[in-house]
Amino acid sequence: MALQPGDKAPDFTLYSSDKQPVTLSDFQGSNVVLLFFPLAFSATCTTELCAMRDDISSYEGLNAQVLAVSIDSPHTLNRFKEDQRFNFPLLSDFNKGVSKEYGAQYEEFVLGMKGVAKRSAFVIDSEGTIRYAEVNDNAGQLPNFEAVKETLQQLSS
Repeated sequence: MALQPGDKAPDFTLYSSDKQPVTLSDFQGSNVVLLFFPLAFSATCTTELCAMRDDISSYEGLNAQVLAVSIDSPHTLNRFKEDQRFNFPLLSDFNKGVSKEYGAQYEEFVLGMKGVAKRSAFVIDSEGTIRYAEVNDNAGQLPNFEAVKETLQQLSS
């Protein structure tokens, strides 16, 4: 079951596309937009993350750090980040524990793949509490970026 607004965000450490450990609690004091996406290089995932890239100043202006997580390896994510010039960390949940803990994981995805992350968006406030949660069963559906930004605006007012 997916985490809900009001829940404490489970802390985690995952390796980034730069092969560096990134820990959620290191961002305490800032808001975090935590995105889970199914697979690097797929059409909808590329569209989603490019939209974040192109609008990153809006999120930075709302004191928010964007973190994007998939089950791809750090090597794959590094290539994806370089190809698309993403300006935020891509994190590898290769062992599939974090997406499961957030309730953002398909039991079975296309082509029989198990444990792929569901397209999801969480807004975590500066204290580590989830303020917005959206987990999409339809991998073709983008998160509601306007609702994410509205939540961040409420946190900054």
